[in-house]
Amino acid sequence: MDPGTILLFFLIIVVILVLLVLASTVRIVQQGYTGVVTSFGKYKHDVPPGIAFIMPFVDRLVLVDMRETPRTGDRQEVITRDNVAVAVNATIFSQVVDARAALFSVSNYAIAIDQQARTTLRNAFGNVSLNDALSKREEINAGMQMQMETVTDKWGIRINRIEIVDITPPAQILQAMALQKQADQEKVARILQSEGQQTSAINIAEGQKQALIKTAEGDQQAAVLRAEGNRQAVILEAQGRAQAIQTVYGSIKAAAPDPTLVAILQLDTLSKFADSDNTKIVIPAESSALLGAAQALRSVLGDVPTIDTAAPSQT
Repeated sequence: MDPGTILLFFLIIVVILVLLVLASTVRIVQQGYTGVVTSFGKYKHDVPPGIAFIMPFVDRLVLVDMRETPRTGDRQEVITRDNVAVAVNATIFSQVVDARAALFSVSNYAIAIDQQARTTLRNAFGNVSLNDALSKREEINAGMQMQMETVTDKWGIRINRIEIVDITPPAQILQAMALQKQADQEKVARILQSEGQQTSAINIAEGQKQALIKTAEGDQQAAVLRAEGNRQAVILEAQGRAQAIQTVYGSIKAAAPDPTLVAILQLDTLSKFADSDNTKIVIPAESSALLGAAQALRSVLGDVPTIDTAAPSQT
């Protein structure tokens, strides 16, 4: 082999070694990650996102995901405080806040979070009844988050929130709950119906009361108007009689009647009494006046010539 070929082969080996050294020295840390540099297995320092330079063949760069990561656990059976077995599934949103603690405080923080979530989920549902588990999810989520943070803080991991995805009671419990819900709805419907009937009866009674009040007020006003009309009629009738009496009296007084005319009027009145259907006739106490009137009338009639005496004069 000639010297030129040997030199070319040597140069190729050198270039390959240089590229390997450069590849081991220059590393790129993506955004959202943090690099942890270890030297001979011992923690050295953290590397922010960007270009990182490490000692080749001595240092080692480990990337840690610092983003929030949702971890959905497997569905598991838990028992509530009232001894009801339910299937529960929850999602945990965790985030690494200390890359060094996440790498060196626990062997695998992802598995550790999953196992801790299972234990916390069982404890949380074991302290509540089935009704509370179905109606108080927010309180259960907050309690589980506090319990998990007491453990994960030393791992450099923060639990941002926990969401219970699904709670599935047994089929018998679901059927009983459906019947209970139906009974509650029927009870509420009956209560609302009775309240509606009560309100309707009250409104009807109030309307009848107002109608009676209005009728009474109308009758009162009508009675007042009738009384006022009767009073006016009596007053007008009395005034008419007074005017009639005054007119008759004025006419009689103006005619200046003599005793003979008065006697004739008295006898005419007595004749009207005699023609009535009454069985009793009241005779005035002043009978002497009536007799005097009759005597005066007879004297007047005596002065009138008879038919026999008047006949010769007509011949």
